[in-house]
Amino acid sequence: MQFEMNTNPSWQFGHRGRVAVFIDGNNLFHAARFHTIDIDYNKLLRVLLGDGRLLRAFFYTGVDAGAERQQGFLLWMRRNGFRVVQKELKTFYDGTRKANLDVEIAVDMLSLAGRYDTAVLVSGDEDFVYALNAVAYKGCRVEVAGFRSNTAPRLIDVADFFIDLGDIAELVRKDASQSGQYDIPSFIPPEELPPTAILNRNSGENFSQIPDEIPFDANFADEEITDYADLVRVTDER
Repeated sequence: MQFEMNTNPSWQFGHRGRVAVFIDGNNLFHAARFHTIDIDYNKLLRVLLGDGRLLRAFFYTGVDAGAERQQGFLLWMRRNGFRVVQKELKTFYDGTRKANLDVEIAVDMLSLAGRYDTAVLVSGDEDFVYALNAVAYKGCRVEVAGFRSNTAPRLIDVADFFIDLGDIAELVRKDASQSGQYDIPSFIPPEELPPTAILNRNSGENFSQIPDEIPFDANFADEEITDYADLVRVTDER
């Protein structure tokens, strides 16, 4: 479904109920960098929430234990309402370093299905097609947010709604004058890092908090889920 921008920050989302946001950090970072956009995650969360009540906002990323700047960024995310799910980076035979969190994202989406009304997946990875279908069959609304040119067509097709971040770039872009650290995740190869002048331009410690008007669902508890009868088994047959 095509996303149409409106001057109203809630657009035509309609009533979205309880909303759970699942952000594929690695995928989003590379897509945003391709479009030369520095994402403001507070703004992004407000946009994705629309008129709904926030159940949980998850951020998944690979981490390097020795990268202090990245640890600072993740601490900021936790203190600003995001539930960070991280996995240590692995070095492969060709020298690349990455951490695949597709399984973690799919499991969280499925295990929480029924506790939220709308799931918003921020990723362009086609591997999530089956998981989105499984969540939809449980009666939840499923939406995909990403840059159209970096999002798999099949992922857009299975979503009830597609939010093209390229169309609303100015609403989720970090302000040029905004204070706060410019944190580079450790999965970016050294040769692809921005110039040192850019890395050091925002080294302050003044982080803005998510506004109080973000409506969290107060009825959600973090108790352990023990009834797995309704969960869908996700397998990788590749």
